[in-house]
Amino acid sequence: MKLSQPFFQLPVLFDVARLQAEVAALPAGAWVSHPDSLPGNSAARLISAGGEETDSVHGQMLPTRWLADMPYMQQVLAGFGAVWSRSRLMRLAPGAGVPEHADINYHWHTRVRVHIPVFTQTEVRFHCDGQSVHMAAGEAWIFDNWRRHHVENKASADRIHLVADTTGTAGFWQFACGPTPPRAQWRTMPWNPDITPQLLTENDQQSPVMPAAEVQWLIDDLRAELTVAADTPDNRVRATRFSRLLESFVQDWRQLCALHGTGGRGRAEFLHLAGAVHEAAKPLADGLIMRTNQAGALLVLEKRVLQHLVAPERRPS
Repeated sequence: MKLSQPFFQLPVLFDVARLQAEVAALPAGAWVSHPDSLPGNSAARLISAGGEETDSVHGQMLPTRWLADMPYMQQVLAGFGAVWSRSRLMRLAPGAGVPEHADINYHWHTRVRVHIPVFTQTEVRFHCDGQSVHMAAGEAWIFDNWRRHHVENKASADRIHLVADTTGTAGFWQFACGPTPPRAQWRTMPWNPDITPQLLTENDQQSPVMPAAEVQWLIDDLRAELTVAADTPDNRVRATRFSRLLESFVQDWRQLCALHGTGGRGRAEFLHLAGAVHEAAKPLADGLIMRTNQAGALLVLEKRVLQHLVAPERRPS
């Protein structure tokens, strides 16, 4: 999600010792390798689709068996009053890192990632758009993951963060990005054995067909970011033609939605239009990038829009 600055530290502090005890108690079997097999990166799933061992971002999000045994972690998440999507503990081995990248997938257009460090040392640095911070244990941070960012662990021990995804309530955003009070007035969240937290989790069932208004929103944002890698006459012409192609695509998608609705009728026609715009965009996209993060325009079109226009057909149970 785009933010007005690379980092925001939230004015809240958590019980580090309690967090560390719950995380240390996890069995080795809770940890799985990174979905992209990044060396030194592993995770323990806390909230997932169906509460299962999956990294899917669609479906009813539920606590996993690992989170069920972590009562303070549940209190931490519930204390934000937010609706949580996929959430995990993310572990970075000594000497490992997360390569520089920008998060361009559809999931991230409306969601922010909350980081709460559990185990860390001062040699762990998080970089975003030219700025660098150390997120200390028990703090809470968000960052603009549309900008280019990377992480490095130059410490001698594992770095483990609670990493939780949310769209955030109005109250969450005021708390996260509003005026920061003096540190003495920051909220603290101690462990309370008398509280049974009620976690709010997403039920993100993908629409059979993406509504025209959402397609317009996504395409408008892409067109606003569109620029050229090098300012040449050929690139400027391609950028104009690429932008006009996307504008025409939205108009045609809107007409198909008017004809068939978004409940799954006319699936073949929607898929044909999506495929046609993809093929038409390929020869135009060379030298076209996003202004903020320099991601390729065609890749962003694919991962943020085209891959999510029509949901996979559900097999009869």
